[in-house]
Amino acid sequence: MSDGPVRLSRLSATRAVLEEFTLTGQHIAIGREDGDLTFAHDAYVSPVHAVLSRRAGELFLRDLGARNGTWLFLDAPYRLQDGDTILVGSQMIGFRRLGYPAPHPPEADQTRRLGSRVPGADIAVLEQLRSDGSARDTMFLSPGRSVKIGRESGDWTFPYDKTMSGKHAEIRNEDLEFIALDDGSRNGVAVAVRGERQVKVGQRILIGDQTLRVESL
Repeated sequence: MSDGPVRLSRLSATRAVLEEFTLTGQHIAIGREDGDLTFAHDAYVSPVHAVLSRRAGELFLRDLGARNGTWLFLDAPYRLQDGDTILVGSQMIGFRRLGYPAPHPPEADQTRRLGSRVPGADIAVLEQLRSDGSARDTMFLSPGRSVKIGRESGDWTFPYDKTMSGKHAEIRNEDLEFIALDDGSRNGVAVAVRGERQVKVGQRILIGDQTLRVESL
């Protein structure tokens, strides 16, 4: 098990290193008012926001019920779970599983119903979330359908979001699962941390308005 310090860098919007931190201990608390690492002037950081823990030479991140969540930028394709939220540019996008609709019973007089038959079932939905958690816009997902998200091109575009790349992210369908991928974006794609998530060297974390990168552990 590694007993060396954890080294973090605070990054600018262009990923330049603004500040470096060397922290020791098995548990490193981060917050606005309390913790081993504090950001007193960032109103988006909760008083006690998140904790980094080391076990067997690995680093894990846990959100402590922060109002704005704790975000981990993807460094590989990520299989979305029901209730996940991803950050694409400045857009918070929720993912919900819908399941499969039950088959329609035959009509009493044997008359078939008209309607769009392809795709035949929606099994999940992406929701653009407002700050209060309500959905502003939605994109339904069906078996075999992948969705590209971007500012200029894709199936779902956000031309008003200057923090989003022209082509930013893809939600790819693989065997009825949906995989989130970065589509070569400038700012990356992050997922809100639920429970505990492993953090690797080189990965970026977003806490409030602070972007941190793990340099070594």
